[in-house]
Amino acid sequence: MTKELVDVPMTTLDFYKYEVDGLVFYEFNATKCSPPEPMVNTIHGLKLLKNENDRLVGIFFHEPVPLYERIGKSFHHEAIELENGDFKITFKKND
Repeated sequence: MTKELVDVPMTTLDFYKYEVDGLVFYEFNATKCSPPEPMVNTIHGLKLLKNENDRLVGIFFHEPVPLYERIGKSFHHEAIELENGDFKITFKKND
C-alpha cells in the first residue's frame, strides 16, 4: 500500500490518501494536537468524502465525543481503541 500526501485546504495536519479493497482512505494523525485543532482538521477532512467508497481515518489521543455531536447524523463513525490508548476513528458519509 502506498500512501500519498494530499492537500486539504484549511488544515494544519498532513493528510494521506491510500486505497484498500476498492475503498479510498484519507488519514491524519491528531495525537500531538490540542483542542480545537483535531476537531477543525476533522471537519475539513470530512469534505473529502464524496461517495460511499470514501473513508476518513483520524488517530486521536482520546475518543472525540464532542466531535460526534458536532457532525450529527451526516456521518457514521467507528471507534477502535489502539493498544497504546489512542483511538482510531473511521468516518464514512451516511446515505
